[in-house]
Amino acid sequence: MAKELAKTYDPKGLEDRLYEKWRKGGYFRAKVNPEKKPFTIVMPPPNITGQLHMGHALDNTLQDILIRWKRMEGYEALWQPGTDHAAIATEVKVTEHLREMGIDKDKIGREEFLKYCWEWRKEYGGRIIRQLYKLGSSADWDRERFTMDEGCSDAVLEVFLKLYEKGYIYRGAKIINWCPCCQTSISDAEVEHEDQDGFFWHINYPIVGEEGRFVEIATTRPETLLGDTAVAVNPEDAVSGSHRQELPAASDGS
Repeated sequence: MAKELAKTYDPKGLEDRLYEKWRKGGYFRAKVNPEKKPFTIVMPPPNITGQLHMGHALDNTLQDILIRWKRMEGYEALWQPGTDHAAIATEVKVTEHLREMGIDKDKIGREEFLKYCWEWRKEYGGRIIRQLYKLGSSADWDRERFTMDEGCSDAVLEVFLKLYEKGYIYRGAKIINWCPCCQTSISDAEVEHEDQDGFFWHINYPIVGEEGRFVEIATTRPETLLGDTAVAVNPEDAVSGSHRQELPAASDGS
């Protein structure tokens, strides 16, 4: 007697079983095949700062549709999977995690901190891969990579050197974003810009040899007073009251 179909769809036991069959059967595996035209998608590697969200689900679903379509069209289709170390963002997460456990990052040393980082990667990197399994992602999992893998790091160094030799990478003086906590530069993508009201400071610059006399300067950078050695004014400028001077001499530099 045929088994009656359930009135509602229950994914438990069904999807996991089928996906494991696909994966073990090598249905998503790609290889060098001169008889087929290649088609490749490199999965934007999710950061191991946490777990996947709805944006990842949408993006990976679209990639999965494309790669399956090309695979059915006869292409040798490769969907290259992986995860990203996320550098500073992951460091911040691990530091917060340690703080919750009462551990001070600065007191345990670099090597001990790196151990916690690799433990974090194992937990959250593994969670992300399991989530991608749940989405049914038809990636070639035999090629799964992590951005800190030795081969990936060597490739980055090689490309960096080639770009430098071609003159595409150079050193220069630029205005950058600086994080006072991490003590490093950060990209625009890592900065949340916020407009704030500034201040206009009025400072009295003393005149050498003339006790009690000064020139009043308006500035947004009052801290420069300590490094200034002279102030120049135009004698033709209109100055009112007791602040009018012909030309102030250099201050004492204090």
